[in-house]
Amino acid sequence: MGAMNENLLRPNLPELSVGELSQKLKRTIEEEFSYVRVRGEISGFKRHTSGHLYFALKDADAVLDAVAWRGTAARLAIRPEDGMEVVATGRLTTYPGRSKYQIVVEAMELAGEGALLKLLEERRRKLLAEGLFDPERKRRLPFLPRVIGVVTSPTGAVIRDILHRLADRFPRHVLIWPVAVQGETAAAQVAAAIRGFNALPAAGPVPRPDLLIVARGGGSLEDLWAFNEEIVVRAAAESAIPLIAAVGHETDTTLIDFAADVRAPTPTAAAEMAVPVRAELIARVGDAGGRLWSCAAARLRHARTEVDGLARGLPDLAALVRTREQFLDDRTERLANAAAKLVPDRAARLDAAAGRLRHPREVVREAALRAAGLGERLGRAAAQSVALHRAGLAGLAPRLTDRGLREAIVRARRDAGALEERLRAAAAARLDRVGQRLALQGRLLDSFSYERVLERGFALVHDDAGRPVTRRTQAGPGQHVGLRFADGEVGATVDRVPRAAPAKQERLL
Repeated sequence: MGAMNENLLRPNLPELSVGELSQKLKRTIEEEFSYVRVRGEISGFKRHTSGHLYFALKDADAVLDAVAWRGTAARLAIRPEDGMEVVATGRLTTYPGRSKYQIVVEAMELAGEGALLKLLEERRRKLLAEGLFDPERKRRLPFLPRVIGVVTSPTGAVIRDILHRLADRFPRHVLIWPVAVQGETAAAQVAAAIRGFNALPAAGPVPRPDLLIVARGGGSLEDLWAFNEEIVVRAAAESAIPLIAAVGHETDTTLIDFAADVRAPTPTAAAEMAVPVRAELIARVGDAGGRLWSCAAARLRHARTEVDGLARGLPDLAALVRTREQFLDDRTERLANAAAKLVPDRAARLDAAAGRLRHPREVVREAALRAAGLGERLGRAAAQSVALHRAGLAGLAPRLTDRGLREAIVRARRDAGALEERLRAAAAARLDRVGQRLALQGRLLDSFSYERVLERGFALVHDDAGRPVTRRTQAGPGQHVGLRFADGEVGATVDRVPRAAPAKQERLL
């Protein structure tokens, strides 16, 4: 009966097209599940060229397709990745073209802090193994940077705190690179800012910073997640400009803190690390200048005392100079007297030596006569010696046999010949030595001759009797004198004889 009734009722149901049924299902699902929160693991994540995100949420029992439109994707707090467990908030809808239902995601967050920390720890270990956190990579901060680059949000309290703190401590030129510090695009903007500051030329129109500060205020782990992204951490590790990371409060830790050269607990502390206190520097410089002045003054006093002590050990300079002056005067006077006395004395000695000199030809002739006499005496002595030797042989002849006599005569002749050769050699050597000595004496006499002096431009003055005139007092006005030069003589008459000028002495001061 029931089956019959059901068959009777079926013809009364309205007929629906596939499209009409799909629309009814779509409206029913969207009205029933207008806003839901779904927890699951991301699988098959894909970012389309249009900017939309397509992925699936799955657990052990089911799979749910998900989509995030381009406008929503830019506002997501986290960057979706495969294997990430999240809680997606949105509305359910259907896709009639494939008879599927899906969730249109409007917000997304990690499913619990434990999962987020697990992902953070895995990423930290990966980057640590690559060496991005090695202490050897970190650089020393400049003592007083000329230009400071700040990467942060242009609005909010963070940039105001940094600028205010820098102005209080030591005003510096600050360049701000505005970025989003939260959301899906925040990581890419922060990394681009760090690399952009490093790409500035050193001598370009925009000054290249000497120090970078990446700053953000406090927040939850999800709010600070952009500074845990690999792109940000790698940009911080690659920065050639020293970098200070000041993200969150003192208890907050992000991966950029490990890659940065210095971690600051707060943005205000980063400004304090960036520059010293100007007033303290001025005080330190003033104190150092005062100490330097005191040390220099003490050194000068010590040196002055030492110089005074050394000066007391020195003799009186004026007295020493006067003593030397007196000694110089005495030596000057003695020198003048000695010169006046020495010249006449040397002239007299030269005259006496000249009077004893004889002409070299006379000396040579006498030496030749003496040599000839010696030669005659040597010849007579040799003849007498030979005659005596022969007489001795004649006296011995009766006592010798004919053979012995011949041998004795031969030996005697040989001895006589040798003796004669020795006598001749001795005579020749003697004559040669005498000749050499005579030639040396001749050259010495010639060098002492006044004629050599005349060749150097001097003249010999003599009176009519041929006596040398060596003094001014020996010549009077009208007296005839002769002037002998190297190539001949001329006559002259004395015109006048000036009075002798008094000797002058100069004192050398």
